[in-house]
Amino acid sequence: MATYIELVNWTDQGARTAKDTIKRANAFKEVAAGMGVKVLSVQWTLGPYDIVITVDAPDDETVTRMGLMLALQGNVRSTTMRAFGEEEMGRIIGGIK
Repeated sequence: MATYIELVNWTDQGARTAKDTIKRANAFKEVAAGMGVKVLSVQWTLGPYDIVITVDAPDDETVTRMGLMLALQGNVRSTTMRAFGEEEMGRIIGGIK
């Protein structure tokens, strides 16, 4: 499994229905699990992003499918970043000559 970070902003629709954000997050976790994605955390944040989500997914295609499913709801827009843990980064830099 690979780790991904989703930087999420509410759309106008999502902001108008912000009171449902926890319910939407729980529904997202259920759908993601059905796709083989483990939601590690959902954090509501201050600053340029409204929510930061960390997930483990089997591959790029699955996490992209999950992001599209999320976008189809119309409540958020997201940016996905692949994240590397210390062990993975060690293998990456171990190949530098």
